[in-house]
Amino acid sequence: MRSLLKSGIRRITRDDSSTDKPVFPRGSHQATVIAVAAAKGGVGKTTTAVNLASALVRTQGLKVLLIDVDPQGHVYTAIKKQVHPGGGALSSVLTDEGGGREVMEITAETAVEGLHITPCDPRLAGAEDLLGTRLGKEFILRDALVTTKTHYDVIVVDCPPNLGNLTINALVAADFVLMPCDPSPLAVNGVDALIGTISTIANRLNPNIDILGLLMTRVDKRNVKLNQAVRAQLETAYGEVLLPVEIGINNSLSQAQMSGLDIFEFDPKSRGAAHYEALAEHVFGLIQG
Repeated sequence: MRSLLKSGIRRITRDDSSTDKPVFPRGSHQATVIAVAAAKGGVGKTTTAVNLASALVRTQGLKVLLIDVDPQGHVYTAIKKQVHPGGGALSSVLTDEGGGREVMEITAETAVEGLHITPCDPRLAGAEDLLGTRLGKEFILRDALVTTKTHYDVIVVDCPPNLGNLTINALVAADFVLMPCDPSPLAVNGVDALIGTISTIANRLNPNIDILGLLMTRVDKRNVKLNQAVRAQLETAYGEVLLPVEIGINNSLSQAQMSGLDIFEFDPKSRGAAHYEALAEHVFGLIQG
């Protein structure tokens, strides 16, 4: 029976190799994959993913791919005026029954040279359910990045604001997780759930995953007592995981998103731009170290 099974596997392998699938040459890079994740919406997750990715290109000279696995497609909305035509649906890669497809097949270039993104894909909502029926469903995105990673320095993945199949795929594919958290009790509670999920994934699915840091966002400098209380709570719970960099409330950040531009294009002299430039510098130092 074992020899029959082996011969059957060889036959299937030969048949599969004859299909018309694109073959991409390996590049000279080896990307660090950063998942930007939060268990609660409204904490500046997509704002952070978009402007961190742009800052890493603009200020650190890196080649970056920004992957949007959130069916809401907020990444594209945030920089739609900077995205060039082209690309395809990420859902088509994640739900391909034959496997072997690469994310780099469906990326689009942007006006920021060195920054590529995956286009908006509402069908990711359906892909979430389909992934639940697939064997090895947690590893699909990771496997679709094997060659893609060799063409970029950093890959930033914007996750949905939940802990479903798409977020799990992103975490299994990730080297690091960046966790935005605004100074509110609900957001702080969401950090506990996310860290618990990351710990489970580290134990069972991705032993190489690590926490890049907990990033305080939407910080209103006028609320000194609240900010100090939340930071003290987070420092007590998570210690050195809490990043020294903070993202303050800045009208330019929301206005930039409404305009379809990253903060560096919309208002490069704003406090929002300065905060994300500082974050990119800090993140670069962490991933290099």
